[in-house]
Amino acid sequence: MGWPCRRRARFACASHEHGLEGVTLRDVAACAQVSMGAVQRCFRTKEEMLVFALGHIGERISERVQARLVRSPAQSAGTALGHAVTEISLLQEEHRAEARVWLAFVAQAAVSEALARTLKANYAALQEAFTRLISEAGEGADRAVPLDPRREARTLLALADGLTAHVLIGHLTPQEAQDVLHAHLGGLRERPVRPTRSPSESASRPAR
Repeated sequence: MGWPCRRRARFACASHEHGLEGVTLRDVAACAQVSMGAVQRCFRTKEEMLVFALGHIGERISERVQARLVRSPAQSAGTALGHAVTEISLLQEEHRAEARVWLAFVAQAAVSEALARTLKANYAALQEAFTRLISEAGEGADRAVPLDPRREARTLLALADGLTAHVLIGHLTPQEAQDVLHAHLGGLRERPVRPTRSPSESASRPAR
């Protein structure tokens, strides 16, 4: 199965009206307008197909984040962080279908180790990127309580996922979710970064 067919198959899988539980390889073959045999040569199992589709959604989000950074290469770390977390939150109306599929994948990952591995890898990469941007954005700020960039990155990822769900079910409007997100980001920009100690320094520090 060539790359164009593979690409159409993953789109079909991700957007199929039956959802992740109901979609089959036969459904994907029909939506992608290829033979069942072609889909089976590309994906040996339904789980392999879902993992591929999940990876594709992550790629699309990453591409949008990168595109925003390229358009404004001179932007600050704080601005770059805001663009990145806004994209992964999937709050805009045009990303609503993508948000439904993403949350469906998260739910399915609770019972699928293959999907869980893919999601954990995605979150780990985002956490590292957020940690770096938060560290850079917090430099020079003057606040009594410094922030821990890694902990704040974890918090921001959890907040983004939570806002995705709240908008999707109608508890918050996209604008209300954006306000929550921007308020949180504003707090991060105002707080200084806690100095990072090496493992050896932490071990040698006397207990209190």
